[in-house]
Amino acid sequence: MDTAPHVAAPVRIQREPFDTAAETAALTRGRTDIGAVVAFTGLCRDSDHGEPVAAMTLEHYPGMAEAEIARHVAEAERRWPLLGVRVVHRHGRLLPGEPIVLVIAASAHRRAAFAAAEFLMDYLKTRAPFWKREERGDGAAWVEAKADDDAAAERWAARSPARPPLAAK
Repeated sequence: MDTAPHVAAPVRIQREPFDTAAETAALTRGRTDIGAVVAFTGLCRDSDHGEPVAAMTLEHYPGMAEAEIARHVAEAERRWPLLGVRVVHRHGRLLPGEPIVLVIAASAHRRAAFAAAEFLMDYLKTRAPFWKREERGDGAAWVEAKADDDAAAERWAARSPARPPLAAK
């Protein structure tokens, strides 16, 4: 009989909403080695560039999306001394105010947790295989990538994957 605690997959793509507090608790339960947890939750907005948005639909390529995100989670774990990571991304039709994405990074110290969470979000905004369609008063349209999101992601390519000193708090 397997008595090891159940650890949820670090990457999930799902239609239903998630609970940020429950996801964080599941990641940190019983872990006294974790000293810092950064949780980022992205929400569906009711406007984009001043234009009202009634809803957004996210589509993905099942299997490929999870594998690609997992590959970037592994890269974050290589770059920083992480003790846990979780990425939950929704798909389907979302209304303003609903959660879209959750990135949790846990480490012994804050700098690694903050950097890893930011690295993963920059990747998710620019490289993850998701397609976004916004519904507006005048119809619906696919959303193009934004240059500032691409620039944010590119800065990680230029950075050394060196880990911060373990004494950093």
